[in-house]
Amino acid sequence: MRVGPTLDKIVADYPTDVRMVYKMHPLPMHPNAMPAAEAAMAANAQGKFAAMHEKLMANSAALSRDKYLQFAAEIGLDVKRFTNDIDTQAYKKAIDAQTEEAMKVGASGTPASFVNGRFLSGAQPYEAFKKLIDEEIAKAKK
Repeated sequence: MRVGPTLDKIVADYPTDVRMVYKMHPLPMHPNAMPAAEAAMAANAQGKFAAMHEKLMANSAALSRDKYLQFAAEIGLDVKRFTNDIDTQAYKKAIDAQTEEAMKVGASGTPASFVNGRFLSGAQPYEAFKKLIDEEIAKAKK
């Protein structure tokens, strides 16, 4: 994900002012997007979203069910529970709801970012985020 390093820098530069929230929006044109979203949500249920997200992004060109299971073991998940969650599509309904939410606010592609409701489309540079974040912090201080 090209925006990943930018988001990491934002969290590092604004540790008490910014809260990062990820919403699932797997695009249908990417055959591995929905299974990867399900893997991320299943990992999240065990408190390991960030670790799974990192694995998924680092290996995005070679994703498969076997890879998801490998990643689950590598990050210390209960693999049996994880496997059941992805095999039963336990989080598909939640993913679909998040996708619908994204579409309703105009985020038809990924990445799509919001700073206090202000939309940034695509992989924007750090400076674009910083401008909005600084404006929102200034507003909050008034």
